[in-house]
Amino acid sequence: MDSICPECATRLKTLGRAFVAYLFHTSPQRLLVTVFGLAIFVGTLLLLLPWAHAPGKVGLLDAFFTATSAVCVTGLIVVDTATDYTVFGQCVILILIQIGGLGIMTFAAIAFELGGARMPLAQQAALEDSFFQRDVAVEFSQMFRRILKLVFIIEGFGAILLFLALSLEKPVEHAAWSAVFHTVSAFCNAGFSIYTDSLIGVRGNALAMTAVMLLIVLGGLGHVVLLELYRDGRRIWRGLPKQKPHRFSLHSRVVLTTTGALIIGGMLFLVIFDADGGSDRSGFFSGALFQSITARTAGFNTVDIAALPLSSLMFIVILMVIGGSPGSCAGGIKTTTFAIWLARIRTALHGQEDVTLMDRMIPRELVLRAVALIGLTILWNGAGVILLSALQPAGTALKDIVFEQVSAFGTVGLSTGLTAKLTTASRLWIIATMFVGRLGPLTMVFSFLTTSRPRVGCPEGRVMIG
Repeated sequence: MDSICPECATRLKTLGRAFVAYLFHTSPQRLLVTVFGLAIFVGTLLLLLPWAHAPGKVGLLDAFFTATSAVCVTGLIVVDTATDYTVFGQCVILILIQIGGLGIMTFAAIAFELGGARMPLAQQAALEDSFFQRDVAVEFSQMFRRILKLVFIIEGFGAILLFLALSLEKPVEHAAWSAVFHTVSAFCNAGFSIYTDSLIGVRGNALAMTAVMLLIVLGGLGHVVLLELYRDGRRIWRGLPKQKPHRFSLHSRVVLTTTGALIIGGMLFLVIFDADGGSDRSGFFSGALFQSITARTAGFNTVDIAALPLSSLMFIVILMVIGGSPGSCAGGIKTTTFAIWLARIRTALHGQEDVTLMDRMIPRELVLRAVALIGLTILWNGAGVILLSALQPAGTALKDIVFEQVSAFGTVGLSTGLTAKLTTASRLWIIATMFVGRLGPLTMVFSFLTTSRPRVGCPEGRVMIG
């Protein structure tokens, strides 16, 4: 085999140096967009390999759609993961899910750690935005190792539980692979399954369903919250110290309270409005609980989503918009944004200026970001519904379009069956929506816009509202 020509080697080195310089000097938001896009590109190429799929089953757009859905931990599929992809293709999907779930910048940090180098401050800021959601410049390496260790401990225990549950019904080899795949998919809130009917076929397996629900909830809490839970769990395991116990941070308290309220409230609503579609009354409450948990970002289903009543579908849409928590594998506007928005409404109704949450004043900058995020979410999804309505054939139900659009934006992966019927243009829009939903509308805006503070203020003006 001939070696590469000197001129080509020189060009490759030049391109490599230019790319490294770009990584070191570009803005954190633009860096996230670049590396996520690069991961999707590589994933698409791998899924197009002949041994990654059944002959004639996967085309370029199919592979692009699947790679985007995996990296963005969405779970929407246009071809059957169970039958149209080989074990190698499923392994590629699994790796893309893990990379997308932990965050691309996490693996960039691993490269820096292994190379003995220090990440630039701008790149640490990108990692902070996408993974930690706090200032980690001082304790970067220590927290980073703790989080990776905790993630793999949770996934390890989850895989063992799922294997024990599935080995009672399926061959050992299949149970082992299924346990690993669904553990990573559940914890990363991806919703991919190697079963054609998602988890409908194993809905009667109580241990498997419990393991999946725990993985989804833990994966959607965020790594900072998991660290605090792990810290307090270790203290309880070793015996409580005599000094006053460390209190959860405001962020963790808001996340845990909002998550619990959404899970319980969602279950009760789905029970009242028959979230089982009237098909099976056995295990009704457990089925509603599972759908309440998975609807906010995971995308697994144990019932036929298309058979659900319209009221349940619209409520699931609300859950999908809210999503999980910051710094997690989940999508949506996030639980903390929802909590701040509710607090802002309460403040406005009481004629107050300061937004408070759990006896703490929320900085004005955070309130403005929350309002901007919700506004951009409404605009993007509103535009998406209009665009899909124009791109899809006449007769496509509006409820299916709304559900598909919000599911893609919230990186949920639930569908009423429209995904496989999407036109080429509609698929491209859903791909863009999954990408924007995973990175966040604010990240996308800041990656293209340069923000600056005006030196001169404008005179005050008043308009009528309401």
